[in-house]
Amino acid sequence: MISSTHVAHHFDDAEQQFDAAQLGMWIFLATELMFFGGMFVGYTVYRFKYPDAFAEGSSHLQLVAGTVNTTVLLLSSFTMALAVRCSQTNRPSAAVRLLLATMLLGIVFLGIKGYEYAEKFAAHHVPGASFSLGEAHNPAVDPQNVELFFSFYFAMTGFHALHMVIGLILVAVICTQSWKKRYSAEYFTPVEVTGLYWHFVDIVWVFLFPLLYLIR
Repeated sequence: MISSTHVAHHFDDAEQQFDAAQLGMWIFLATELMFFGGMFVGYTVYRFKYPDAFAEGSSHLQLVAGTVNTTVLLLSSFTMALAVRCSQTNRPSAAVRLLLATMLLGIVFLGIKGYEYAEKFAAHHVPGASFSLGEAHNPAVDPQNVELFFSFYFAMTGFHALHMVIGLILVAVICTQSWKKRYSAEYFTPVEVTGLYWHFVDIVWVFLFPLLYLIR
């Protein structure tokens, strides 16, 4: 239950404020789901239209890097969930440590993704005038269709990375507030809703990973 000292003037009581915050975040995540859903639908349509080209494009991705990043994000969801629990049970110091761990894992994810992007630029796998598959590709596929795969790859993983950056900023803010002992069993709403956002971003990647890396 939220302490009455944290209740904004436009809410009747603490419970109403907590429910409103959760509902607001779920509505926001629903709009984000529709945003990513459009890209998922477009990807699926062209995946079935050019299966060999998309499989060729996937074969040029680094499966190990994608697998490691999936593990990193799953661990970050675990530490985020523990941080929420610690905030709910009056353990701010433990919450701070877990939030820092969540941030570290998020930074590791972005670092690996940055390495993958750099490798793609070096190999000329970025859609545009300089796009090239080189010699190591299936001659039966049209390079333009493979380029389409990489267009989806950069769009989908790029927007996901942007959401990760936003998530890191949010976690940094609540980590600072947790360090100042602003959250407790009486008031932990910001930690709870930030956790929902973080888990959503992680779930999106759980769908992106097999779609992009496991279709070869």
